Amino acid sequence: MKALKHWSHHTTDGNRIDLEVQNRHLFSIFVLEDDVIRVLLQKDKTLRQDRTWSIQPHGTTVPWGGRSRLATDGFSLPTFKQDLSDEKLVIETAKLRVTVIKPLALQWEAKDENGQWVTIAADRPTHAYMLGLQDHKNSHFLRRFKGDRYYGLGEKAGNLQRNGRRYEMRNLDAMGYDAETTDPLYKHLPFTITKSESGIAYGVFYDNLATCWFDLGNELDNYHVAYRAYRCEDGDLDYYFTLGPTIKDVTKSQVRLTGKTAFPPKWSLGYSGSTMSYTDAPNAQEQLEGFIDLVEQHAIPCDSFQLSSGYTSIGDLRYVFNWNYDKIPDPKGMTDKFRNAGINLAANIKPCLLTSHPMYDDLASRGLFIKDSEADQPEISLYWDSDGSHLDFTRQETIDWWKKNVTEQLLERGIGSTWNDNNEYEIWDFKAQCDGFGKPIDVGLIRPLFSLLMMRASEEAQLEYAPEERPYLISRSGCPGLQRHVQTWTGDNRTGWNNLKYNIKMGLGLSMSGIYNIGHDVGGFSGDRPDPELFVRWVQNGVMHPRFTIHSWNDDKTVNEPWMYPEVTPMIRAAMHLRQQLLPYFYTLLWKAHVNDEPMLRPTLMDHEADQNTFTENDDFMLGEDILVASVVTEGQRKRQVYLPENGVGWYEFDTGIYHAGGQTIEVDAPLERLPLFVRAGTVIPLANAFAKNTTECHLEELAVFPFQGTGERTLDVFEDDGISRKWENGEHLTLEIQLTGTASGNELTIRRTGSMEPGERQVIVSVAGLGTNGLDIPLRVNGDALPTASMAFALSEF
Repeated sequence: MKALKHWSHHTTDGNRIDLEVQNRHLFSIFVLEDDVIRVLLQKDKTLRQDRTWSIQPHGTTVPWGGRSRLATDGFSLPTFKQDLSDEKLVIETAKLRVTVIKPLALQWEAKDENGQWVTIAADRPTHAYMLGLQDHKNSHFLRRFKGDRYYGLGEKAGNLQRNGRRYEMRNLDAMGYDAETTDPLYKHLPFTITKSESGIAYGVFYDNLATCWFDLGNELDNYHVAYRAYRCEDGDLDYYFTLGPTIKDVTKSQVRLTGKTAFPPKWSLGYSGSTMSYTDAPNAQEQLEGFIDLVEQHAIPCDSFQLSSGYTSIGDLRYVFNWNYDKIPDPKGMTDKFRNAGINLAANIKPCLLTSHPMYDDLASRGLFIKDSEADQPEISLYWDSDGSHLDFTRQETIDWWKKNVTEQLLERGIGSTWNDNNEYEIWDFKAQCDGFGKPIDVGLIRPLFSLLMMRASEEAQLEYAPEERPYLISRSGCPGLQRHVQTWTGDNRTGWNNLKYNIKMGLGLSMSGIYNIGHDVGGFSGDRPDPELFVRWVQNGVMHPRFTIHSWNDDKTVNEPWMYPEVTPMIRAAMHLRQQLLPYFYTLLWKAHVNDEPMLRPTLMDHEADQNTFTENDDFMLGEDILVASVVTEGQRKRQVYLPENGVGWYEFDTGIYHAGGQTIEVDAPLERLPLFVRAGTVIPLANAFAKNTTECHLEELAVFPFQGTGERTLDVFEDDGISRKWENGEHLTLEIQLTGTASGNELTIRRTGSMEPGERQVIVSVAGLGTNGLDIPLRVNGDALPTASMAFALSEF
């Protein structure tokens, strides 16, 4: 590795400024937006990888073969100032200023609330950029200021704040991981958010899919000032610097950079059953169909079921697209029973074929596998206790083969969704070759890309088969851009209180990194089955995530199911009913994630950055802007200390209506049957029938008003459509535009309905929380008319 020091200005062409470094390398700065600047280093003025699949700015689509790494379409390319002297180069937009100094280092400034330029970030002044001359390794070092706080990196174990640790990006099938300590895990998301000591937040995203490391203060070197490091095994040093100024702004900008969040059907928010035990059983069809009877028997709301890979087995091994007719003699009959029960099916599929797979030789002869680096034959990797070869999704014939099998083996049999699993592509021959859409690439350069292309191929098959429906897909592994296609989860966690606690933080890390539609295997996937108390607490936490799935492969061969412990089944059912009740709120959040890039899950600090107490590590999180979830993650706990962030308006307990001022820690009752939830004062929460059989019956039935205690104003939307098509894009929806205003004499609620979906004879109840508690009595007027009681029904057609 050589440090890069000497530079000179080469050219300025439009919004690209090129510097020549060491008289041989090209260091380019792209002004893409007023708040987004890109830095690209080309070794010997040549790109190691000339394409990207991660960058998808507004209005663009990444071609299957990738987007040119030098492309700037989709960005506004604003005007900027450039000032060059012998010692430095200053580039200034309306919001960012970057100064290049000698030896090569960058300093970043933004305007504070007074309009003054302040430093928010800076490269290490010594050896900030290092480059491998005999290989393609590269490193970038930023200064580590004392007051900086680091977040992001997606799915990482441990605390939400990343300071003082070292993390690796190298996708692994981390079966039975510890959510506090295990690293690396499943996803490759090389993106950090820094809350700088100036108070201004910024993001740094490295657009490189090779294995890399982030050191955020674990390493010390006496020869340099305090620093943090990014080190990569291969590829180009190519990063995007994004100004907030808030943490939420940075998160939303990352989504706008890498692609909008998919908008799957409404039923994807319902409870999804799953276990490996059913499909592993000799009488798999009988057990699977029995699940339909059990949810009915126990009155459990259910929208979908995920078929684990046992349906493809030969012996103990898995063979993708191979139906085991001994276990499941009548797949179509089985899927019809699920459909008639209103339960959608998703089937597990894997991107690697074991060498004993019935179709292996045919695919090998056609060149559909990734090739070994030393021989003209498929690469061979360890996969599911055997040897297998990974499909090459950078080859069009492979994509076509995959889509054909998804269609014939799943979609035509009544399974409408795909569960793209075990797609970490653990190929350790980094020089193995893929087709690269006609331009071969070393696998080590793009290993995480294959999971993205796999899910895209599955999505395309689903879209072609059912073009009128919004597709639903799941993927365990992925890289930046996965949010464009799938819902995801945090993989094969292990049962235990510690994993319940740290899965929350892991999910928030994903959400802060732009991956919003997420969840966890509720109850734990592996290890001992959860005891009744842990299971209840895990379900209570799980129902507050976008993805809610109980999925297991317990060591003792038991199955995590809602009814596994009769003594607590009523509590499990009650938690699920709470989720059903909140479905209109969840669905509006999903729509806003797609339309406005709004995170669904948020750490409490994201909406309350002015309250320094929210930066203390805690187990709470926000569901949207308005609901604070205080999950119980400690065994035996029946009272819960909760810090209520200072939001200027206060908080209500969701179930009791008791009001609390913000900026204080309170103790609340948390008996086993209760999940403490708090609602921001001055908002309206849309609710459905808690006892609905599934999400198709979860229509808006109530607007619960949590009034201002004084003055204030809030606007929000409640979105509803047919739940499955794209007709809403053409106006076929029912959206309530709501304004709540707090005045000295009470609260004014103004409701306006938009969209062409007719409400018919439907009514909605408007209710007021908090009346009669703490001596509160806050009058409410609805569209100018006084609400005479605590609740009243209105015809939706009136709005």
